[in-house]
Amino acid sequence: MMAIAIFSLLVAAVYSTWVVILKSAQVGQEAAAQAQRERIAVRTIEDSLTCIQSFQASMQYYTFNVTNGEQPALSFVARVPEVFPRNGKFDSNLRRLNFSLETGPNAESDLVLRQNEILMDADPAEQATPLVLARNVKDFVIECWDTNAMDWATEWDYTNSLPTLVRVSLTFGGNRMSSGNNAPTVAVVREIAVPSATLPTAAQTGTPLGGPGGGINFGGPGGNRKLQPGGIPNGNNQNTPNSPFNRFSPNNSNRGFPQRPGP
Repeated sequence: MMAIAIFSLLVAAVYSTWVVILKSAQVGQEAAAQAQRERIAVRTIEDSLTCIQSFQASMQYYTFNVTNGEQPALSFVARVPEVFPRNGKFDSNLRRLNFSLETGPNAESDLVLRQNEILMDADPAEQATPLVLARNVKDFVIECWDTNAMDWATEWDYTNSLPTLVRVSLTFGGNRMSSGNNAPTVAVVREIAVPSATLPTAAQTGTPLGGPGGGINFGGPGGNRKLQPGGIPNGNNQNTPNSPFNRFSPNNSNRGFPQRPGP
């Protein structure tokens, strides 16, 4: 009887240890899965902002829109990389991306992404079933660096231009685990430098900056000096006598320029 009692105690100890190990492994896997989803959500926003594009001549297609408050949203056009989510669904990598916070099936806010090719109507299936980047998102804040105020702004009224810096703040609520407890709330803040700027119309269409005749008005309003393709304003031609641009001018003998050899 004593041996049976000892054996029963050993079996109970082994079983309880095994149960603890299983529950710990399950909790760890759930926590790792949630951390991976959060990382993918942040990385998707970072990758898209670093691939942003904007063209002044077609600004109606390339606006940069920021909305904060009860229904935060971020919308812009980017040439996404080949590994971007749902790339196989679209023919072009140049797409408008719409990040927004919407109520999910469990009355929790989800961070979703909708995409549509530029110059194309939005796909009804994409609108109905957007890509869910993260579930149970408590807060989604977009801030842009205002170079005039030298501070972060939650509103971006310059929709025809791109900010130099964008700060994205995401607060992820802890998902309920199998143990019945909620995972801890995690706040993630990323400051992303936008490497692009709005391409001017002249660079896009090839029109000279100075209009017909070429050159840039160098003399201001009413001025008659233009920066010619040679790079020297009119009125200061390098072949004009006594001009500071003429290295052979007699007045430049003390300027360190070489003099014209004598006859």
